[in-house]
Amino acid sequence: MKKSNILMIVGSLLLLGLFIFPLWNITLEAPQYPIPLGMDIYINKFADTHEFDIKNINLMNHYVGMQFIPKTIPEFKIFPITIGIMVAFGVLIGFKMNYKWFLGWFILMSVLGIVGMYDFYLWEYDYGHTLDPNAIMKFTNPDGSIMGFQPPLFGSKDILNFTAHSYPMMGAWLMFIGMMLTFLSFFVGKKEAK
Repeated sequence: MKKSNILMIVGSLLLLGLFIFPLWNITLEAPQYPIPLGMDIYINKFADTHEFDIKNINLMNHYVGMQFIPKTIPEFKIFPITIGIMVAFGVLIGFKMNYKWFLGWFILMSVLGIVGMYDFYLWEYDYGHTLDPNAIMKFTNPDGSIMGFQPPLFGSKDILNFTAHSYPMMGAWLMFIGMMLTFLSFFVGKKEAK
């Protein structure tokens, strides 16, 4: 078996790490929480970073009118199927197809990743801006508009007395490495074809 095919197969299989490890993490730091509150995001669920974190985040967010973090969202049914199909497709083309297919797989997976990040941004935006008008506490921006509480898509952001952090976790890194291997497989395959 050619080196390019091995790279394609291994790269595709690394996406299986998404079924084991969290994809993303959002952490909230504040003086009143010596241990920051956190939420790990998997491709099929939200999970506490520490016991009862999501419950505490929901209780705190209730005061400013934010929605509860749900037990599930429709994406949690779609993402595992999509990743499973892409892994199977990647392994199949690694065994049966040439290097041009490797680039096609990489492009398709990149588009799916961008769509997934955009969907995550929309979820965060809705979560941080759709506030209950009857909330106990109301905060406004200097211009008088209602303050939003959207965590950052990537990086850190101050929200009142909290600092919210949003960063990729092991699942995302395995996916990134896997995708880079499949991208590399295209160039290795092209060189092998000459």
